[in-house]
Amino acid sequence: MNGSQDMTVEVDVKIRAVPSSRIGSHFASADSTASPLVSRVHRATRATTDGAHTGTTPPADPGRSVVVRRDVWSIGESLSERDWDILRSVYEHRFLTVRQVYELHFADLSLTHGRRSAQRVLERLRGLHVLGDIERRKGGSEAGSDGMVHFVDTNGERLLRAETGRPVRRHLTDPSETFLKHTLAIADVHVTLACAHRTGELELLSYTMEPACWRRYIAPGGARLTLKPDMHFSVSPSVGSDYIDDYFLEVDRGTEPIPRLIKKCRDYETYRRTGIEQDRNDGAFPRIIWSMSAKDPAKAQRRKVALREAIDRDRNLPSELFCVIVADELVSLTKQGGSL
Repeated sequence: MNGSQDMTVEVDVKIRAVPSSRIGSHFASADSTASPLVSRVHRATRATTDGAHTGTTPPADPGRSVVVRRDVWSIGESLSERDWDILRSVYEHRFLTVRQVYELHFADLSLTHGRRSAQRVLERLRGLHVLGDIERRKGGSEAGSDGMVHFVDTNGERLLRAETGRPVRRHLTDPSETFLKHTLAIADVHVTLACAHRTGELELLSYTMEPACWRRYIAPGGARLTLKPDMHFSVSPSVGSDYIDDYFLEVDRGTEPIPRLIKKCRDYETYRRTGIEQDRNDGAFPRIIWSMSAKDPAKAQRRKVALREAIDRDRNLPSELFCVIVADELVSLTKQGGSL
């Protein structure tokens, strides 16, 4: 993810009318440019170790260790830039399906050719143990090869550790169905925004997936707390616009009671009152999008109405801070600066 850079030149900006609390919007300089649709950093691959502290693992055979390092080095050298981008994307999102990889990395190709190319590249990366897969067997719209879910495998972890020089999150090979569906739904939000960026409907300037987007802070009573959004992203509602709208995202799949969602809303308000986010964000606090989804679209719509009404009834919550939508309203919402 590309972080925002300090701007050293003064530019003229237009002023958008926003609530006095400065929710959601701040201003872009004339030379602001969008970051890539997927994370991209400079690659400097070097020989790897297992990254464990001394004494935490049995002594390895020195000869085997050298072979492993050489093998990982050769694998890294054999990967194309797109291979590396795919590896980083899968790590960043935890899990990605074939369809999602296609949308993020092969959408410049025709649908048929792009899907086949994505499947072929992913098969090669699996063969190198750069990526692993979880076969989804419950059917549905992503059953079969397109529904195959990918995670970062052992050699992929070694390569990322070598690239960043830091420990990397270990992969989950057997996640619960609930966790997997929720994680893939968050990834779908990024895919939706990336597609809208590509077609010129909006400009996706930056995005951060969990856990990198979490916010640690100290509550008024002194407790150390962590706010855990599913995602944070910044967009301009049209390409080249002077306005930047920031959002925290919460994906609801209909598995939690509405009172629990209200509790999460209060967590956001508690964090907003600290002023931490505003201090580093030109005085603005991101709007919070609740994206409601369910297997039954009617259920998602009912929950959207129920959550909206519950927020509006809560006197401790600023109603304008929260946007409640069903999943397919996301692009329309962001194009209109957070209002429908």
